[in-house]
Amino acid sequence: MHRIGKLSIFMAAAATVAVLGGSGFAQAETAWQKAHPRRTEVNARLKNQNRRIHNEVKEGDLTHAQAAQLHQDDRQIRQEEHDMASQNNGHITKTEQRALNQQENAVSKDIGR
Repeated sequence: MHRIGKLSIFMAAAATVAVLGGSGFAQAETAWQKAHPRRTEVNARLKNQNRRIHNEVKEGDLTHAQAAQLHQDDRQIRQEEHDMASQNNGHITKTEQRALNQQENAVSKDIGR
């Protein structure tokens, strides 16, 4: 088979993979969508708050019951972030980010008491 024929077969195969792969777009998030800057910022804050909660318990500044409530609050924020992203092609809007940050600020204040 000559070079152009091989290239045509390769291009057809690549197009088929792209079409078939694109059909699962709504079902699974791509790496870009999970790493979208606004999502990354919100989720990094949640991760940091989780670390802070554990440290406060370790230092005796929070009880296990208080920590459990704070973790529940963070899980709720994380679920809300996930739900927002799933409705908007894998990312969140600036307005949604602002709302999630306000919720995270409230939890953060409770961690530092």
